[in-house]
Amino acid sequence: MSRLLGGTLERVCKAVLLLCLLHFLVAVILYFDVYAQHLAFFSRFSARGPARALHPAASSSSSSSSSNCSRPNATASSSGLPEVPSARPGPTAPMLPPCPDSPPGLVGRLLIEFTSPMPLERVQRENPGVLMGGRYTPPDCTPAQTVAVIIPFRHREHHLRYWLHYLHPILRRQRLRYGVYVINQHGEDTFNRAKLLNVGFLEALKEDAAYDCFIFSDVDLVPMDDRNLYRCGDQPRHFAIAMDKFGFRLPYAGYFGGVSGLSKAQFLRINGFPNEYWGWGGEDDDIFNRISLTGMKISRPDIRIGRYRMIKHDRDKHNEPNPQRFTKIQNTKLTMKRDGIGSVRYQVLEVSRQPLFTNITVDIGRPPSWPPRG
Repeated sequence: MSRLLGGTLERVCKAVLLLCLLHFLVAVILYFDVYAQHLAFFSRFSARGPARALHPAASSSSSSSSSNCSRPNATASSSGLPEVPSARPGPTAPMLPPCPDSPPGLVGRLLIEFTSPMPLERVQRENPGVLMGGRYTPPDCTPAQTVAVIIPFRHREHHLRYWLHYLHPILRRQRLRYGVYVINQHGEDTFNRAKLLNVGFLEALKEDAAYDCFIFSDVDLVPMDDRNLYRCGDQPRHFAIAMDKFGFRLPYAGYFGGVSGLSKAQFLRINGFPNEYWGWGGEDDDIFNRISLTGMKISRPDIRIGRYRMIKHDRDKHNEPNPQRFTKIQNTKLTMKRDGIGSVRYQVLEVSRQPLFTNITVDIGRPPSWPPRG
């Protein structure tokens, strides 16, 4: 009896031992299987690179101009990559695709009229996405350029309301990242359009060094087609090539007036615009000469797209035709190096950020009693 009981106990012990061994083997197999899965996961993670996973815009050369892709005040670690904040890191903004070259929401030919009343409150309601100071950034894509629209100005509030009414929707449909700057000449001395444009270039860059395209527009000109894209290209751009006051034709081959655009590099290459054209006329021809003398050519849209309507008005007081403009135009080659963005002198009196534009009032001096020749 005792022998039978001992044999049974021995078999039970062997069975328990085998069961424990089997349990151990299963545990070992499961351990190595889970380890292999974790190793594969971390291998894929490290292959993508930690900086790209945490900061999608860190590898982009244009991250400094895309405020929604990276933190503007992020500090750099010893590896050259932005450090991740240890406390409350916050969500990473998604990378937006580039804005299309041909924006899909363009309308084409527009009906432009200046008879309906145009209060600023209405224009503001029509453009809820435009920020204080007249700044706008598309919410669904990243533009290739940052555009400053510069308007020389004095006593044209009525015209400005129409300009804002039409241009803000056009520029938004064109998927531009832009700001609007009204450069208001203080006082009642002779008007100087080109000098005000130089001031606008400098003051816009003071506010945002990312501006790399500058559109210079008279306040009384509205495009009749939103396919006339307010962008800068490889050559200086003339937009207003077919105004209604000229019968929708280019008045002459060298005409560069009304609305034009230059990149920052192109503007600096010609030393900006001349400062010595006091009164009406001549400065746009001088600018055309500067572009030609530096080896660049004028780019223009199709004449069916570059059509503009002008708000009819009497000639401004203290903006009489400049009697010396023809002499000055003939001497652009001699004057362009000494007269331009490098020699402009002015005083900023007030900077006022309005809901639809930034108004900069400046004192640009007065014309000399005896203007220098050439």
